[in-house]
Amino acid sequence: MPSPSTTLPAQRPRLSACIIAFNEADRIGDCLASLAFCDEIVVVDSFSSDATVAVAEAAGARVVQRAFTGFRSQKAFCVEQASHDWVLCLDADERVNLELRAAIEAERDAGFNRAVGYRFARCSEYFGRFLRHGTAYPDRVLRLFDRRHGGWRGDREIHEAVTLDGPAALLKGDLLHHPYRSFLQLLDKKQKYARMMAEHEFGKGKRASLGKLIIAPSWRFIRSYVVKRGFLDGWPGLIEAFVSANYVRQKTIMLWLLQNGQPLVTPPADGNTHK
Repeated sequence: MPSPSTTLPAQRPRLSACIIAFNEADRIGDCLASLAFCDEIVVVDSFSSDATVAVAEAAGARVVQRAFTGFRSQKAFCVEQASHDWVLCLDADERVNLELRAAIEAERDAGFNRAVGYRFARCSEYFGRFLRHGTAYPDRVLRLFDRRHGGWRGDREIHEAVTLDGPAALLKGDLLHHPYRSFLQLLDKKQKYARMMAEHEFGKGKRASLGKLIIAPSWRFIRSYVVKRGFLDGWPGLIEAFVSANYVRQKTIMLWLLQNGQPLVTPPADGNTHK
């Protein structure tokens, strides 16, 4: 039995991985495999029509189904379902690489004593190449945190982010991101995000100007491809810069249309706009 003066090591915090998913049967397996070091994996599924649930359960995840209400609210709900206060949040198209896993495990072994949350770089794959330049990298995200001191807060459902009541630290390693299955799927995804962001900004009172409509997309391309040296990623870097600029163009056009009373989708015959 240790003497009264002996300091016993603190119990290692337990860690829950939290993932939201919809029709991700082809990708969620690799995501879950990269989270094998976690004490628990929780998947909130938006009633997938493919084998997402079966794949997740076969990998040992606990699956909860919930209708999709928005990216932020879905992730906040997933965190609430976790059994442990320390959570690691991923999307189904993301994986923890070995260096990041080692960094997370080292922090956990030390009791997560440096901060109440941790950031790390996200590295996106474009056409077989992981981008290391441009505005796509390092794209540091805050995904590991103590839910007692932070969470998916606010009312913005697109480009959602964790906020903390305390300090955040930076970890080595990358969160590997596979953002598309095909080029057309990537464009559809970006257009959806552009619409959601335009509607959010319009609701917050933001407005587009003719100058922003002309300048903003060009500046995004120049910043990504030239200033941030996206050209060093070869032709995939060029495509990413064009796609990023196109997102800004679409978002600004949609905001312009909204502020001028124009619909973003074709109104149905009864005159009610269908979103």
